[in-house]
Amino acid sequence: MNSRELQLQAFDRLLTIMDELREQCPWDKKQTMQTLRHLTIEETYELGDAILDDDLVEVKNELGDLLLHILFYAKIGSETDDFDIADVCNSICEKLINRHPHIYGDVKVKDEEEVKQNWENIKLREGKKSVLEGVPNGLPALVKANRIQDKVAGVGFDWEKPEQVFEKVQEELAELQEEVVKGDADKVESEFGDVLFSMINYARFLHVNPENALELTNKKFINRFQYLESKAKDVGKSLKEMTLDEMDVYWEEAKSV
Repeated sequence: MNSRELQLQAFDRLLTIMDELREQCPWDKKQTMQTLRHLTIEETYELGDAILDDDLVEVKNELGDLLLHILFYAKIGSETDDFDIADVCNSICEKLINRHPHIYGDVKVKDEEEVKQNWENIKLREGKKSVLEGVPNGLPALVKANRIQDKVAGVGFDWEKPEQVFEKVQEELAELQEEVVKGDADKVESEFGDVLFSMINYARFLHVNPENALELTNKKFINRFQYLESKAKDVGKSLKEMTLDEMDVYWEEAKSV
């Protein structure tokens, strides 16, 4: 049996298990798309953590959890005759074929950027009124800003050089500082948002995913702070009893651990 046959066999096994759980398990029988939604979001974040940790075993496990959720939604859809897993698969197949004319048609592209531009133009021809329609309202603000900038860049609304974006970052920082001096809280908030938006744009030009970069820094800070807490406990002190200079010694130690 070749690898494709093994993959199809495994997928069929999962489909069978999903059918059995939906028919026999009291918990699975009660679930709806609405009750699964927040669980799916949690599973997606767990997959993201595993990817950042470069834990491939957990990546495999979390992908399995997400795949189960996809099949669960498709099973629920089939019960109301709205769609089933075949419809889901065929739908994405048709979308991929339509949006890759450089593979399945006679369109020529020279690089990744032209592929992205074609992608956005094709979506507009499919009936979307704005390139920003595909950005979910519920995305976290940092992720949403990155997607907004990526989308508009796909239709040519973009800076030409990273240096221009860095100048914009500096300009926004100066405007923020002006409002800080003036003390207008609403304008400070607005300018702070502009700074973040410009930094996210700069990250794109540096080929850095800002969400990943910030989460890696979060993890780094957590590890160092927990090291500091551990060392404080070893000397019988709470952090509140330590001076900043004492804490800084352990903080510097944590950087080399």
